[in-house]
Amino acid sequence: MKIAIMGAMREEIEPILAALGNYTIEKYAGNIYYHAEYAGHELIIAYSKIGKVFSAITATIMLERYGAKALLFSGVAGGISKDLKIGDLIMASALCQHDVDITAFGHPEGFIPESFVMIESDEDMRSLASEIAVDMGVDLYEGIIATGDQFVASSERKEWIEKTFNADALEMEGTSVACVCQNFGVPFFILRAISDAADGDAGMDFDTFLKSSAQVSAKFILEMVKRIGD
Repeated sequence: MKIAIMGAMREEIEPILAALGNYTIEKYAGNIYYHAEYAGHELIIAYSKIGKVFSAITATIMLERYGAKALLFSGVAGGISKDLKIGDLIMASALCQHDVDITAFGHPEGFIPESFVMIESDEDMRSLASEIAVDMGVDLYEGIIATGDQFVASSERKEWIEKTFNADALEMEGTSVACVCQNFGVPFFILRAISDAADGDAGMDFDTFLKSSAQVSAKFILEMVKRIGD
């Protein structure tokens, strides 16, 4: 199977590339795409750059140009739930856009006409991830991840997102990737390792724990690749 593996930043895919060792590179549409074989699968790997627009472009290219039949996202996120601490893993059961606001027209927060507030991730992949977590002895949380073109470092904004969307974590790419996959009919899985608490100390925590948290997520994603069937 051809599987896409995405991150937003270079640091989020570097542990994956290091584990693979051998790969080829193709430059296309302002980005770099890495091709490799692993565990009987053909992989296409890329970091999109930060934000919803770049991640949507990259996801679309991976599905349309390179023909990926599944997409796995590996990266970091800010924690909202009090149960999550730095380094913990969370997989998205569903995702939403916390920065979409057309409430002036009577719509709920996060809603776009002819779309949904929440986009659910692939149930089979979540089930597989739960099995892997047990086998690896890893605590894997499941919850709602909120996406927006903002690095949230405000307790007030964090609390609003939690209250409005019942979100457990937040980041800047997941829902745009989910939207692309949903429209192409391609199963997807979004995994995030917590790098900060999305509060006043978020910037400092993010810089400190980015690489270590990304390594945690990447190791889990590669184990998923091993177990995904054709």
